[in-house]
Amino acid sequence: MNPSSSETDQTSGLSAHPRPPDADGGARGRPSRARVATWLASYGMVLVLAVVVVVAQALNSGFSEPGNIRNIFSQNAALGLVAIGATFVIIGGGFDLSAGAMYALGGVVYAQLATTGTPVLAAFFLTILCGTVAGLVNGLLVNGLRINPFVATLGSSSVILGVAYVISDSLPISALGVEGFDSIGRDRFYDLTYSVYLFLFVFLLSAFLLHLTVWGRNVFAIGGNREAARLAGVRIRMVSVSTYVASGMLAAMGGVVIASRTSVGQPNIGGTIALDAITVVIVGGTTLFGGEGAIWRSLIGLMILGILRNTFDSLALSNATQLVATGAILVAAVAMDAIVREHRGG
Repeated sequence: MNPSSSETDQTSGLSAHPRPPDADGGARGRPSRARVATWLASYGMVLVLAVVVVVAQALNSGFSEPGNIRNIFSQNAALGLVAIGATFVIIGGGFDLSAGAMYALGGVVYAQLATTGTPVLAAFFLTILCGTVAGLVNGLLVNGLRINPFVATLGSSSVILGVAYVISDSLPISALGVEGFDSIGRDRFYDLTYSVYLFLFVFLLSAFLLHLTVWGRNVFAIGGNREAARLAGVRIRMVSVSTYVASGMLAAMGGVVIASRTSVGQPNIGGTIALDAITVVIVGGTTLFGGEGAIWRSLIGLMILGILRNTFDSLALSNATQLVATGAILVAAVAMDAIVREHRGG
């Protein structure tokens, strides 16, 4: 039974009158370009991850050793937290360039509080509160004052970073010897650091919130078509603000993790983290245009970037080379997203 004209238009973008099966050497048995593009948009990065794993094993015989795999997770837990926050904002049609500054401020605040007598657990939650407030300010700048997200978060990034330098007096804050300070980043349970368990908890909770709640559906709605979401009764400003709140909170949490790993709060540590987080999100398959994406895709992107960096380190490549490679990966991912969207819509 031949598909209806509407079905043909939606799945292939071709004429409503299908061609004879032998007109193009058996077109009926082939999936349409749109269907292939849709599949690639959803699962293409899983194939890329598989290829990256094979290449990493070929270049580094010790790649698959359990200790190395655990290190990859531990080293990328902080970045993963920031990337989850960026995923919320990007799916909601926004952009947050202040994540790096909030990441640095989180580490500095956590170290400052812990070294001045605040109990470590209280310092952790106060730091998260600090990130939440900064995210709220970003959300209000974008949705209340209607400032472009790039401009608003770029400006707030400068302010937040300045606060980090003021708190630290432009110097690293060492927390060596502070009891419990390094527990999240260094202590282990079943050979995995607590930071990995923290990331996995946040990952599962975020996936639930984004994909199985009304709030999550509203995030997709405002990112896909803001006006349609407004007409449907979605409180678009409140939902959008909440994505920036989540981004600020998780960026500060990432700062806590990295400070705990190194036992130092450093105001200059977040220089490339915002670029890295965006790279993770886009490489995983979440589109920059908003309205599409998934938390699990960001996990795929995190693993791709983490494995590549682990391989770069095993090959003793310089930081400069790694920065060039990271930028190239981001450009390639954005280009692939544009190509896939074109063919899917064609």
